Amino acid sequence: MANPRFYCSAPIFANQQLDLPAALAHHVRVRRLEAGDPVVLFDGRGGEIAGTLSFEGKKISALLGEHCPREAELGGQITLLQALPAGDKMDWIIEKAVELGVHTIIPVAAQRSVLKLSGSRLEKRLEHWQGIIRAASEQCGRNRLLRLCAPQSLAQALALAPPGQHLLCDPEAPRTLAEHLAATTKVQTKPQAVTLALSLLIGPEGGWNPEEQALAATHSVTKIKFGLRVLRTETAGIALVSATTALLGW
Repeated sequence: MANPRFYCSAPIFANQQLDLPAALAHHVRVRRLEAGDPVVLFDGRGGEIAGTLSFEGKKISALLGEHCPREAELGGQITLLQALPAGDKMDWIIEKAVELGVHTIIPVAAQRSVLKLSGSRLEKRLEHWQGIIRAASEQCGRNRLLRLCAPQSLAQALALAPPGQHLLCDPEAPRTLAEHLAATTKVQTKPQAVTLALSLLIGPEGGWNPEEQALAATHSVTKIKFGLRVLRTETAGIALVSATTALLGW
């Protein structure tokens, strides 16, 4: 059984006695861990450090060993431009995006998005989503946290997306995802190769409206076919990420 993994908000360094931040110490208590139990800590900057726990009153610390540079990132960078879905569907999308290796999520306040966020409600939701990112990273073995942006308009989101290919699903597109990737990309196998960046646009329950589709066209967004069925917004992005990473050998 693998040792428990925890994200530490404070920077961690090899061969140190680290007093655990309050939130992490609480997490350790909830897990009912004891003195001498092994743990693995990561701070989101890359790599991880194994250690053992010690308890002194209410204080919990970890004696850390050598830094391990292990990573679990994809061979390229995927950005998910996800239109805000209704209810708590975004929770599931973010959790699975972390597990699948997505680098960045930019929530899009689309014209047809049901969920509207602003003010304190937005701040609480972003804090909640960051908690999901940390927990999912602990579970899946990633040592770098997915980057989450505040909700943006589609125009703002496209401006924030890194340079590279921008893909949008359209049943009338001339090429499938597999055909497009085969024609325009190569699997990056050499360490010195430039990292491929892909941005995937996922619309809301009602789809992108005509103005948003026209805007996407002005930003060199490529339309691709993706299967014969219409997927829900919470399914489409995860399926597209999975297919893309498989086709590219990531």
